[in-house]
Amino acid sequence: MIDKSELKTMSRKELEKLLNDVQKALASAIAKDHREAKKAASKAAAEFGFSLGEIAELASPVPAKTKRKAKAAKKPSKPVFSNPSDKTQTWTGKGRQPNWYREQIAAGTTPETMRIAD
Repeated sequence: MIDKSELKTMSRKELEKLLNDVQKALASAIAKDHREAKKAASKAAAEFGFSLGEIAELASPVPAKTKRKAKAAKKPSKPVFSNPSDKTQTWTGKGRQPNWYREQIAAGTTPETMRIAD
């Protein structure tokens, strides 16, 4: 085991090599633990007459490779009404009424006269 005081005296390259060695040793230890855990789980499943694959299959009720359909993009609604004063201003008839529409209604214009012909 390396003492903290030894770390302080090491060069950057020595520290990087030590770090690399520790990372390799840690990866090896994790792999060993995985193998031992799998072996123990397989043994436990076998005691009940199952394979580890059967147990894993039962634990996951949803198939692993399910694909979701992409939602279709919504088409913008066609304008239904247009401003008699400015034909570039339109409204679909859905949602909040635009100011120009309310002003035209208040002035006595009927919605049918502002309707865009199909």
